[in-house]
Amino acid sequence: MFTFVLRKEKMDSLTQIVLGAATGEVVLGKKIGNKAMLFGAIAGTIPDLDVFYTSYFNMISHRGFTHSFLFAFLMAPIFAWLMTKIFRDRKLGKIPPENLSLWQKFQKRFLRASGATYWDWTKLYFWSFITHILLDVQTIYGTELLWPIKSRLTTANVFVADPIYTVPFLILLIIAMFYKRNSDTRNKLTKIAIGISTSYLLLTFVFKGITYLKFTKNLQEQNIQYSRIETGPTPLNSILWFANVETDSAYYTGNYSLLDKNDAIAFRKMDKDFQLRKKLEPFKNFEKLNHFSKNWFLLSKKDDLNFKYENIRFGGPINDKDEAEYVFSYKLKINGGELEYKEDFNREKMKGKAGEIFGKLWSRILGNK
Repeated sequence: MFTFVLRKEKMDSLTQIVLGAATGEVVLGKKIGNKAMLFGAIAGTIPDLDVFYTSYFNMISHRGFTHSFLFAFLMAPIFAWLMTKIFRDRKLGKIPPENLSLWQKFQKRFLRASGATYWDWTKLYFWSFITHILLDVQTIYGTELLWPIKSRLTTANVFVADPIYTVPFLILLIIAMFYKRNSDTRNKLTKIAIGISTSYLLLTFVFKGITYLKFTKNLQEQNIQYSRIETGPTPLNSILWFANVETDSAYYTGNYSLLDKNDAIAFRKMDKDFQLRKKLEPFKNFEKLNHFSKNWFLLSKKDDLNFKYENIRFGGPINDKDEAEYVFSYKLKINGGELEYKEDFNREKMKGKAGEIFGKLWSRILGNK
């Protein structure tokens, strides 16, 4: 089951660090050199710090306020003010070096005035936040971009970690770091890095369009009358795509690789349990789970008070005959007037099967025979 690698389902930290570093370089690189990359990288990770106040079991709250335009507008000036307090002229140059304390020597060496203004720092943090948010919007998890409006927006054109996007970006930025801040070569390398990564993202939209047409064509040929369809890339690539399809009484999932020689897609059918849905509808936590899954979910009953909830939003098994094990699965229990939920996914078991799973993924990426 490929969705186990989603884990906390956010664009991976390395990618956001690289994007933030590039943003910092564009905004302030010529003024403060590699410090711009450093603080751009730090700024690029700040929106994901919401994981410290949202537990794993409450990932439905992740990518809320900190991934909104409002956060960028409110917090960029605050972080900019902090930077002007950290990097300022403390008149330490007038004190003989032998009279400086160890802390003053550290301040003089590392915290001296950078030459960047309050407005410069504001732009660095603002654009680092914005680029982080806009990249996360392109994953299937999406973000609450318009918070406090509780609507999770996504274009679902890139997986949460994609080495084709990140690795060239990272290599070019590392090379650029070794050139002086006013170097034309440094500037060109940064522009090339941003150009390649952006072009790749645009290409994934093309791939999404191609695969979407393949899925809908197969649905029509198989006489599946659907009310909703969502597609997205599978882990670490943009070649193999999955589709979730909803009809009045069931869900269907299927996969298609751009390298497939046979365009026929086998969809897996999963029936909805309307009786269970109606029973759990009054509970607030059920509504929260449905908001997270965007109403892509399966329910099964263990007994009158215990149930299993499976979020199928992030795709099904790689191969048609594989057992379906969904990362975001929960044990539900009616306790008094409340519905309690707890993670129900064996991560240790999946870790032991990682090699097998990625082997199947790679084989499927290469296309059907």
